[in-house]
Amino acid sequence: MTDSVARIADHDRLAKARGKAERVVSRVGEIVLGKDREIRLAVSCLLAQGHLLIEDLPGVGKTLLARSLAAALGLDYRRIQFTSDLLPADVIGVSVFDQTANAFHFHPGPLFAQLVLADEVNRATPKAQSALLEAMEEHQVTADGKTYDLPEPFFVIATQNPTYQVGTFPLPESQLDRFLMRIGLGYPAPELERKLLRGDNRRGLLADVEPVISVEDIAELQAAARSVHLADALLDYAQALINQTRDAPELEFGLSPRAAVDLLSVARCWAMLEGHRGVRPEDLKAVFGPVVGHRIKGRDQYAGRDAETLAEAILDSVPVP
Repeated sequence: MTDSVARIADHDRLAKARGKAERVVSRVGEIVLGKDREIRLAVSCLLAQGHLLIEDLPGVGKTLLARSLAAALGLDYRRIQFTSDLLPADVIGVSVFDQTANAFHFHPGPLFAQLVLADEVNRATPKAQSALLEAMEEHQVTADGKTYDLPEPFFVIATQNPTYQVGTFPLPESQLDRFLMRIGLGYPAPELERKLLRGDNRRGLLADVEPVISVEDIAELQAAARSVHLADALLDYAQALINQTRDAPELEFGLSPRAAVDLLSVARCWAMLEGHRGVRPEDLKAVFGPVVGHRIKGRDQYAGRDAETLAEAILDSVPVP
């Protein structure tokens, strides 16, 4: 009887968490039209306590998605425009000498926010890009030998232009691995683009967006997602996928243990959003590409195949248990 009561309580907890998460997805979907899957992936990334990389052409709504999420979640939001002359101090902050106190005082930079948009991150030099590394991994920054904690939750959404465009500096593998997921938005559907052409300014709607959940709710949702059940058979499937990336002849290197943990963390969040009490193979497959696509690289003879195609090939090569 006790186990039955506990299962019912867990089910109710997940149902309530899903309801709150769905409110966020719905509210953001009122601003960013026709991108329900991408919004769900972004929310899953936040609930998994990771960071999101959005790679796409300029002008398709990357910044709008970040601002809409911040508004719907009620998070403190800052935007950093990454350019070729950006310095790490412009991101982290700087110590300024106070003549009255005869001491240096640290002035926090824009990185000290709950949701930080690193806009066009690959337009900055590697030195400026590196300012994000400690923050994304440890949720803290170090300046002048002192460590400063960042607010919670701390969620970085970085956008980057396609690497073939002029004036970009490719992100190194070590920094790409700091991002839990990478997604693209793509062009809008014709009927939705027509609304934009008629003058439907989506940015103008942001001022009227009220938070639908609180910061405390976010912590509860993150805890609820961690409680989603992982069956042994599902773990076998996940390990088979991870091992396949390490053995596949078309890949230069496979996924790290951190990537494996990230994959299951996001799959739990996606399962919760789908109303599943335990992670199913379809949940794992739904997030596999966004989680691993930026972490794998084809060998020279497979250079013409993009990461999404390689990820799909891995999924197709491993049977579902």
